[in-house]
Amino acid sequence: MTTSQKRALVLFAHGARDPRWAEPFKRLQGIVQSQSPELTVSLAFLELMSPRLPELVPELVSAGVDDVTIVPVFLGQGGHVLRDLPLIIDELKTTYPALSFKIAGAVGEDPQVLNAMATYCVSAID
Repeated sequence: MTTSQKRALVLFAHGARDPRWAEPFKRLQGIVQSQSPELTVSLAFLELMSPRLPELVPELVSAGVDDVTIVPVFLGQGGHVLRDLPLIIDELKTTYPALSFKIAGAVGEDPQVLNAMATYCVSAID
């Protein structure tokens, strides 16, 4: 990566009708942003909430971002992550051919995340 590249990290979540559902994702966004102040850390949704990913990307481009990493904040690699997200990215690549996209695996597939969740679950007994 050259020093002229501006990077963004997009936390990609499903979305829900109840706005309270997004609160933990907003807290996660704040934590990630504080840990990586050199990045633009954004939150985008598949449906039901704004911004949706196709709405967010033009804002990132306007801000000078040219490298986008998308982290699906899903527990598993289901249809939304395996099918819907790649279709959205393909459309965005057509519209923004100079923009670099990387899609990480679903956060819930990571062993460290699963171990943290297991620790939390066991602690619920105490």
